[in-house]
Amino acid sequence: MWNFAVAVFLVELYGNSLLLTAVYGLVVAGSVLLLGAIIGDWVDKNPRLKVAQTSLIVQNSSVILCGILLMVVFQFKEDLRQMYHGWLLTMCYIMVITIANIANLASTAMSITIQRDWVVVVAGEDRSRLADMNATVRIIDQLTNILAPMVVGQIMAFGSHFIGCGFISGWNLCSMCLEYTVLWKVYQKTPALAVKGGHKEEAQELKHLQDQQDPLSGQKPSEDSQLMTETAAVEKDPTKKTGCLYQISEPFRTFRDGWVAYYNQSIFFAGMSLAFLYMTVLGFDCITTGYAYTQGLNGAILSLLMGASAISGIFGTVAFTWIRKWCGLIRTGFFSGLAQLSCLLLCVVSVFVPGSPLDLTVSPFQEMVRQLMGDGGALPEANPTPLAMLSTSMQSLTNGSTTVHEMEEMVQVESYLSVSLLFAGVIAARVGLWAFDLTVTQLIQENVIESERGIINGVQNSMNYLLDLLHFIMVILAPNPEAFGLLVIISFSFVAMGHMMYFWFAYKNLGPQLFLRCSAEQKKEADIPSLSSVV
Repeated sequence: MWNFAVAVFLVELYGNSLLLTAVYGLVVAGSVLLLGAIIGDWVDKNPRLKVAQTSLIVQNSSVILCGILLMVVFQFKEDLRQMYHGWLLTMCYIMVITIANIANLASTAMSITIQRDWVVVVAGEDRSRLADMNATVRIIDQLTNILAPMVVGQIMAFGSHFIGCGFISGWNLCSMCLEYTVLWKVYQKTPALAVKGGHKEEAQELKHLQDQQDPLSGQKPSEDSQLMTETAAVEKDPTKKTGCLYQISEPFRTFRDGWVAYYNQSIFFAGMSLAFLYMTVLGFDCITTGYAYTQGLNGAILSLLMGASAISGIFGTVAFTWIRKWCGLIRTGFFSGLAQLSCLLLCVVSVFVPGSPLDLTVSPFQEMVRQLMGDGGALPEANPTPLAMLSTSMQSLTNGSTTVHEMEEMVQVESYLSVSLLFAGVIAARVGLWAFDLTVTQLIQENVIESERGIINGVQNSMNYLLDLLHFIMVILAPNPEAFGLLVIISFSFVAMGHMMYFWFAYKNLGPQLFLRCSAEQKKEADIPSLSSVV
């Protein structure tokens, strides 16, 4: 809910301009890129309940504070503009972006500890249960991403941005209390969450007790006790340096060590393959939405397409559990990657069919150079860029103007075949995309030792944000619709490179058996890459 609303609020604050939204996106991407490993290391070094509670409180408190600050700005914007020559209003903008960024970092920590650590411990050694839990969490997340913007949009449409900020602040206050209670109950019902391998002497003592009890009870040692054989000996060195310079340089060492540990993981190529999928314009983000407006699609059609995309993603999530039971985890990633690439071929074909605005005689950098040279003025109204059109569409959604409808009447499209193939490929590819995403997520969960789960997943988030940032830079360099076809081809190339990395990972672990369907008994061994990681 907040992720959708904050973009709309920032657009409205700055006079229907995307400047604040762009700055916020850059700050968020840069923060996770630089701090992902440090956040993951903090998750690893602290008790699970403390991490979850702290992340939950910081995230929701930041959203509440940011909502209150936005209410003040919306209510007294003109007065703030007159004070101190507008510097006070600028400081409010900076505070809003800073607090919202803190909320996003806390959300990152929350996602790592719950979806990448708690879920593994709760599932125990049952990999089928782990797959079902991952799929369930993803379906809930997708449904929330569909329903939350609808609720916030209706509140702001029939009320105001002031009321919308107040609603979100109140909602986060109530949800924080509810989530806190649920986390506490889950923690109480899962004793294994209280033991974190690699950081406590009590964990080692518990491990010895389990080793003595398991032979008598005939039960298999828990996942925590297995991983503790590798991590229980990790203790703080009493001779460790504690000087001021050493403490200052600790975050930099954590950043370095996190990336080195990520590189040395057995699932490195699988993680990199997932990150490469973020370098694409073939998704339902602001770029693709803006391009759709330039091709004559109205808001009603786009809302239907987004709904179809969400349904396709949910189907992919469900299909993940079926395919995994049929052919194993690693093969699920391989087949889902083939499915995604096959569907995205429709997007490549759309570049060359009638209705495509691709024009190789127009320089992709024409608009950027024109703006930098200062002789371009405003962008041409009849040929708006995706970002310009997003601003126009947001203006229509937030204050009910008819600018979008007027623009749609001006757009003359020879054929809708190109844009139809584009969105058909994007929607169909969501099935393979989400199945592949869940595959890599579970590979990381199963094959990263407990003491490194946080930092490895933190670096994975950093890699994802890095490639996502590069895709926005790519659009900034070539923003005109005539160059969108080139962006489609580049995006398909990066997705293909990502799946080639995964193919290398899969073939390295399964060999020729990758192309064969194995039995349920063989799958357990065939789908387990080496847990050893060179540190």
